[in-house]
Amino acid sequence: MTILQLLLIAIVQGISEFLPISSSGHLILIPYLTDFPDQGPMIDVAVHVGSLLAIIIYFWRDALGLARGGLASVGIGKDPQQTRLFWWVVVGTIPAVALGLFLKLGGYLESFRFTDLVATNLIVYGLLLGAADRWGRQEKHFEDLTLRDAILVGMAQALALIPGTSRSGSTMTMARFLGYKRVEAARFSFLLAIPAVAGAGVLAVLDLAEASQQMQWDALVAGVFTFAAAFATMAFLMNFLKRASMMVFVIYRVALGAVLLMAF
Repeated sequence: MTILQLLLIAIVQGISEFLPISSSGHLILIPYLTDFPDQGPMIDVAVHVGSLLAIIIYFWRDALGLARGGLASVGIGKDPQQTRLFWWVVVGTIPAVALGLFLKLGGYLESFRFTDLVATNLIVYGLLLGAADRWGRQEKHFEDLTLRDAILVGMAQALALIPGTSRSGSTMTMARFLGYKRVEAARFSFLLAIPAVAGAGVLAVLDLAEASQQMQWDALVAGVFTFAAAFATMAFLMNFLKRASMMVFVIYRVALGAVLLMAF
């Protein structure tokens, strides 16, 4: 792959991963809208790992708190609140991990890489995001997370394995339906991504170990570029949601989905 293609992939991933517009859907569209060949799922996972590092650094206090909760769970230290939140994040991750392994081992992931599916999901889940943001109450904080809420948001995250759905979009949609404030919905969405994306990253490392040296280099470069774009996008979104609704993302999703259905 050329540096230009890797840079384009990284920018698209870094921006679309945290905005609720579907990063996987946009990555699939790159070959259709350019002369570049399909980068394949291995590069897609590599850029998700770059996004993961951006989450950990941007939310380092929350990530550190979850780490303390994990240590307290095995008897190292004592922090009841962080321990509870740690386990709710773990529980919320299980649906995505289970479905991801099923799709990975069954070889189904490649069958999802077509534009009609991306376009349909952009529209359907975009409208759901709009409904949740319009009628969802804004009263809950991340610290109010319950086991039920963690399971429901985790199930929504699992749906995002299908391109066009959007991991951040589906989780924020469910969180808004459950009454979480916009910023808090985004905060939980991003923290919930840490174990889910880390798991995908482990699978990618196993695949990369058997890949060519050039593919390994391409994955590394794409991941580094993605980290920079993702960190900047995350900072923008967290500030944007303090003063605006998600309607601009809903309009974008529906418009892009409609264009894709007409064009392809």
